[in-house]
Amino acid sequence: MGQMRIIEDDLSGAAIRALLDVHFAGMLANSPPDSCHFLDVEGLKAPGVTFWSIWDGDDLAGMGALKRHDAVLGEVKSMRTHDAFQRRGVGAAMLTHIVATARAEGLGQLSLETGSSPAFDAAHALYQRFGFSYCEPFADYRPDPFSRFMTLKLGD
Repeated sequence: MGQMRIIEDDLSGAAIRALLDVHFAGMLANSPPDSCHFLDVEGLKAPGVTFWSIWDGDDLAGMGALKRHDAVLGEVKSMRTHDAFQRRGVGAAMLTHIVATARAEGLGQLSLETGSSPAFDAAHALYQRFGFSYCEPFADYRPDPFSRFMTLKLGD
């Protein structure tokens, strides 16, 4: 694996659209539709959301986004590693970038919603390695047996 590059992405490329389709299908395969909270393409282009792709040479390795709810709370969105790049540090590299961006912007807290089924065990482990802990629903989320909520305090 070469040097990975993370770029701000306008979501126009075929590779990123294909990975988004895989991401959406994966969420819907592992949780009921009413329990899926992914942002669609328009949601990812909304004000306050920054979307990044991560590349190994010319190959798309993964993606992730940061949604700003207000001056304090940021949310990790659309974290996904391409199947061909699983267990190669892509998720950790993207999460490092998102956490660093949130800190640099002065956000005080970074939270996320993810699934609760075994399909999400690797994601839970990654977030815990970064210091995220389980929490109550935040922002507009409601308690849901198919969701897990995690948060990380930034700064002091």
